Amino acid sequence: MDQKDLVQKLTAENKQLREKLNEYKLFFEQVIDAIVILDEEFHFINVNEASCHLFQLVKEELFKRNFFDFINLMPKEEVERQFTYLNNKGCHKDELIIKLDDGRIKYIEYSAQSFGHHHLFIIRDISARKINERDRTINEQLFQDLFDRAVDGIVIFDEDENFIDANHSFCSSFEISRQHLNQYKLKDFVTDVKIIERIKKSLYLEGKATGELEVQLQNGKNKLFEFTSTANILNGFYMVILRDITEKRIMEQQLEESEERFRDVFEYALDAIVIWDKTGRIVRANQWACRTFELPLKQLLKSHICDFIDPKDPKLRKIIRKYFKSGAIREELLFHMANNQAKQLEFTSKRMQDGYHMTILRNVSDRKQMEKELRENEQKFRKVFNGAMDGIVLFDDNMNIIDANPAASKILSLPHRKIREYNLNDFISREMIEKYFGNCDKLTKELPFTLQNGEERIIECSFKRNIIENMNLAIFRDVTEKKEMEERLRKSDTLNVVGELAAGIAHEIRNPMTSLKGFIQLLKGSISEDHSMYFHVISSELKRIETIITEFLMLAKPQAIHYQQKHIVTIMKETIELLNAQAILTNVQIHLEYDPVPEIYCEPNQLKQVFINILKNAIEVMPKGGNIYVKIRKNTDQTIKISIQDEGTGIPKEKIKKLGEPFYTTKERGTGLGLMVSFKIIEEHNGKVEVQSKVGYGTTFYITLPIKQQDVL
Repeated sequence: MDQKDLVQKLTAENKQLREKLNEYKLFFEQVIDAIVILDEEFHFINVNEASCHLFQLVKEELFKRNFFDFINLMPKEEVERQFTYLNNKGCHKDELIIKLDDGRIKYIEYSAQSFGHHHLFIIRDISARKINERDRTINEQLFQDLFDRAVDGIVIFDEDENFIDANHSFCSSFEISRQHLNQYKLKDFVTDVKIIERIKKSLYLEGKATGELEVQLQNGKNKLFEFTSTANILNGFYMVILRDITEKRIMEQQLEESEERFRDVFEYALDAIVIWDKTGRIVRANQWACRTFELPLKQLLKSHICDFIDPKDPKLRKIIRKYFKSGAIREELLFHMANNQAKQLEFTSKRMQDGYHMTILRNVSDRKQMEKELRENEQKFRKVFNGAMDGIVLFDDNMNIIDANPAASKILSLPHRKIREYNLNDFISREMIEKYFGNCDKLTKELPFTLQNGEERIIECSFKRNIIENMNLAIFRDVTEKKEMEERLRKSDTLNVVGELAAGIAHEIRNPMTSLKGFIQLLKGSISEDHSMYFHVISSELKRIETIITEFLMLAKPQAIHYQQKHIVTIMKETIELLNAQAILTNVQIHLEYDPVPEIYCEPNQLKQVFINILKNAIEVMPKGGNIYVKIRKNTDQTIKISIQDEGTGIPKEKIKKLGEPFYTTKERGTGLGLMVSFKIIEEHNGKVEVQSKVGYGTTFYITLPIKQQDVL
């Protein structure tokens, strides 16, 4: 072939190659997928228009970039894995995430082929598909969460009514387990086949069905459900959403019954009931309201609540302010009726949720008058109760004190404010009350009381049971002083009798006694030694008779009293010196202890006689010896106190009260006149004698004397 033909042939082949190249270029540029060619360092060396659109860069900019600049969001290990596989195998398909310069993120799917030192990547943007897949996954998850967590029951069943799936709420409402769901059909719970057919027909025609469905559970319990059903949601399956409205229907029924009861209460209530709007206009009222406001119903419904209230009433502004602040109020107000009659009405108002107000009114005019009369009677009773001289106590069946008047507080020695804290058994035992008052509705007895301070009193009691339910009455009168006065009067009468008797006895006995004493003295010289003992006994007994006669005369004829200022300690010392010899003979020690005390105005000889009597008694009650303690103290600014304590056998409590009575003595040969005379002397000195004794421990006499004799002065 000559050169010309060779040139023509090469020209034709070159033309053909250019046409092929143009076709490839056209295909390269027009293809939808992005095609990029990378060198062995993964730098861009050629790209098509789809690549520029994908990476949002022009070719010149892409040629300056590396492919790894766009996949930095991917985990490094994953990128290395993919490209290592490409280098080893020469080809690879996978997915990547690229981040553009403007911050947008895209999901790409690529197919890579290595040839020589270059790599060819065909890339497709799958961001939309990924987003759709993600949304579908989220939606599926949301649907599943909604299905599982829905409060309403959801069940899916097929055309044969077999349960395919159901959520927890449905299983709980129908009391079946999800594992055994496929063992049940809808007709197992809905016995009325016609209802099921109507639901299926509605689903077929309209694609949905709603209504109420009554079902019977396996345990026989009936329930009512509100349902919504759709058809063909999943390959011909049906979905039903059910809500248990059993309790709702019961509540609606109860509400209806409650409303009916309210209507009955409203219409037939014995209190006036009015309902008024925010302007005060009465919109509803019962028959009793018509009677209260003295108006027919039609006219009352044209009235305002304020038409019956005096706007100048000082309480009105306060009531309105309080009501609109709290929304409810209970008060009393004077209402003026249509017939000009004024009524005191007690009312309760409450703001209702619908903006209306309900007021219930009651005429309390009669009650107010009764309360006034009751208060007046209460005041009268309280004046009588509090002013009574006797103590009055009200107590319940458990003996708890309910109320008491001031006199009772004084008698019981308790503060009036605290007397209600006590029980009547704190003062008198239940056994004693039952003993004396158990079978008697009303009886008066004198009982010993021990007060809270330990003081013993004699109280005259009168009980009245069940004056009202669980209310009893006790009336107390302190007769301690009365009894003491009676006792003193008795002793005084006895003393008078003894005095008169003593005068006669002393007069009759003294003359023979004088003769006997004279003849005994005459016989004294002629009595032999053998009969001296008889003479001694006769003389001793005659002296004893003379002593008794002397004491009788002291009772019978009051002695002349010569009061003078004298130191009581001096009188006591002289008395002790006088009795010391007798005390030493019986091994008795007399101890005197005294404080500085002033002189007193007294009759020294009489006081010395008192001290002699008491000290002699103390010596005689200790035949085996012992101690006598005498103490003199200043008691108050006006009195002094002398105590004489022995260590004898003591005196029983019941005998102490009789000390000082004529001829009463605890000694074998005593007459009792000594203490009687002593008590009388102290009484004439305006003093007081108290005796305390404990059997086996001894007795103490307390003598209180005034420093000045007011009566004498």
